[in-house]
Amino acid sequence: MLQRAWSSDRRLTAISRGGLSAPARQAVVDRQVTPGCSVLDYGCGRGDDVRALQHLDCQAVGWDPFYKPDAKLEPADVVLLTYVLNVIEDPNERRKTLKGAWDLTGTVLVASARLTWEKSKVKGETFGDGLLTSRQTFQHLFKASELRDYVQEVTGVRTVSAAPGVVYAFKDETARLSYLAQRIVPDAQWLASEDTTSAIAAVVDHVERRGRVPRMEEVPQPMAELLRHLRPSELSRLVRDSADQNKVEEGAKRSTLNTLLFLAVELFNGRGPFNSLPLNVQLDVRAFFSSYKEACQRSDRLLLKLRDDAYIRGAMNASAVGKLTPTALYVHQRALDRLPTVLRLYEHCASIAAGRPQEWTLAKLRHQGRAVSWLDYPDFDTDPHPRTLSSYQVDLKTLETSFTSYADSQNRPLLHRKHEFLAADDPDAERYQRLTAAEVKAGLYEHPHLIGTENGWEAELIRCGRELRGHRLVRRYTE
Repeated sequence: MLQRAWSSDRRLTAISRGGLSAPARQAVVDRQVTPGCSVLDYGCGRGDDVRALQHLDCQAVGWDPFYKPDAKLEPADVVLLTYVLNVIEDPNERRKTLKGAWDLTGTVLVASARLTWEKSKVKGETFGDGLLTSRQTFQHLFKASELRDYVQEVTGVRTVSAAPGVVYAFKDETARLSYLAQRIVPDAQWLASEDTTSAIAAVVDHVERRGRVPRMEEVPQPMAELLRHLRPSELSRLVRDSADQNKVEEGAKRSTLNTLLFLAVELFNGRGPFNSLPLNVQLDVRAFFSSYKEACQRSDRLLLKLRDDAYIRGAMNASAVGKLTPTALYVHQRALDRLPTVLRLYEHCASIAAGRPQEWTLAKLRHQGRAVSWLDYPDFDTDPHPRTLSSYQVDLKTLETSFTSYADSQNRPLLHRKHEFLAADDPDAERYQRLTAAEVKAGLYEHPHLIGTENGWEAELIRCGRELRGHRLVRRYTE
């Protein structure tokens, strides 16, 4: 445990925030930080995360060598190590600090650092393995894969990239697998129930979506109380008589594919024994496969298919969602789970390796080579031709990442034919498709090489005598 003051004046790197830092917010979103849990912010700076987490009913405390050097260091469920590793100029001290944070961790360590793409924002001279800024502060900028590997090496456990520059290290293998399962198949929402009849209806709904009858351990406690007087055989009969068998079969197929997806991602990140799997995954394996061995063999074959360009291109051609270009398939976040399972695996492997950004709209999957980009179009739903704000890419062969921001660009790339990125039954798809048809009819797509950016698109609108009012194309009137 490292309690002495750090050598350089690192207090100058501590900034004030109006809310949670990005790593702390990610941990809350991922349900690693929940009300009632204990949190230690190790190197808390001015303590903004501590105060924000206390407002969320967390037992949060902070320690910092300058701002809170006398705070008592005690183990906590969650330890936050937020943008600390990159400001330590001594590699040995950096390692000791990470080890000290890990020793205090009860469940999960959330380690974060600034990444190499921020180099343009950091002005300074080379010093050791980083930069010495004009303010005499130090910055070691990590590659995304470097941070993940570094935390993994020091802690001795498999780590997961939660977001760019944010890594989770779990003390318990079961907790890591539960987190992976949650990312791939988020917990289904149970229907509200106030009496036995509505509780049975909620179980029927679950069976239709999952494809199997749940164990009582999976049922929310208040609902289980309502069903406690029913024998298991009686509940199964009631569900069997009420459930739509076609929906049950579709649910079973979906759960089978989701289980294969989870086991393939688990192998990519490190596979554990059967009894370390979350209970719901264990029950899915027993319900939909002859054995754990068979399930693992099928998932291994699925993972191997990621190496086959022809197979990946075939899956993209067969996909019912997404826009296929000569180089990649683009799909909206809302349609991602409609992709063929091997393409969902493709995107998940990239997110586990380098972290999926907190804000993104479209995923871009290259069909030659293996690279995934997450593109952010914050106005996708309100702007008929949304502008790109940023792009984050990871190359799965090298694990190199890159980030491009268009925030200051005067001529940003923009999207056309928005409906093509969505599933056909998306509530907005028909409206977007009507706009595309009107634009095609007006001649706006006659010169596709001109319309990929703001300026080119505006010029074509003027040429065709049109303008946009929301998602309606109207004639442009001049004085």
